[in-house]
Amino acid sequence: MSEPVKKRAGLFDLRYVLALLFVVYGVVLTVMGIAFTSQAGLDKAAGVNINLWGGIVMLVVGILFALWARLRPIVVPVGTEPADDATGAGES
Repeated sequence: MSEPVKKRAGLFDLRYVLALLFVVYGVVLTVMGIAFTSQAGLDKAAGVNINLWGGIVMLVVGILFALWARLRPIVVPVGTEPADDATGAGES
């Protein structure tokens, strides 16, 4: 018997979409934290630049998601027979 051929899921991997969203929002928050923070805003947040720290955390999470998707891709078997019923069990 031959082993089924395996193929990477590629664009169907949700981790890439989440990584992109985290990175884009992280960049926006980081820029807002660096360039558009006023003293009044810092006083409201007890002296913490929450936009800057939130943006940095989101950038790190986005990069980790992208690394995870790149290093451990989802592998889909190709060339197997589809299931015959809703239970997912084929004829054996």
